[in-house]
Amino acid sequence: MSAVENRNVVLVQESGHGPYGQFVSIGQHIMGADEPGAVGGHNTGPDPFEFVLAGIGACTVMTIRMYANRKKWPLDDVRVSVRHVRAATGGEGGVRHAVERTISLAGALDDEQRAALMAIAERCPVSLALETGMEITSIAG
Repeated sequence: MSAVENRNVVLVQESGHGPYGQFVSIGQHIMGADEPGAVGGHNTGPDPFEFVLAGIGACTVMTIRMYANRKKWPLDDVRVSVRHVRAATGGEGGVRHAVERTISLAGALDDEQRAALMAIAERCPVSLALETGMEITSIAG
């Protein structure tokens, strides 16, 4: 498989570090994943929701940076804090998951530029995919 074909393939397998410890391989990158001790894990890495939040945060920062660079705006730094919030829904006792994203922009930006960067943050491809829903298919391997 070429590097292009393998671009979005993530391999996850048990690490042997506690009941929930995982190795996460993405191309040449290897990370750990686990559950916190409070739910029986050994906290050897981020939990699955933290990986999702990291994807949202990274995509948001990159989207803002690409736009500011194209416009040649004086954006010195972008920071995004992302938090998973659970809010109960009224329908059939289900739970709707929500994410709260706080964006900090540093630089000599005017109000119009700041507003445009905040608006472009809403176009982050990862956020859009999650908001519109993703079809997930499981295939026996």
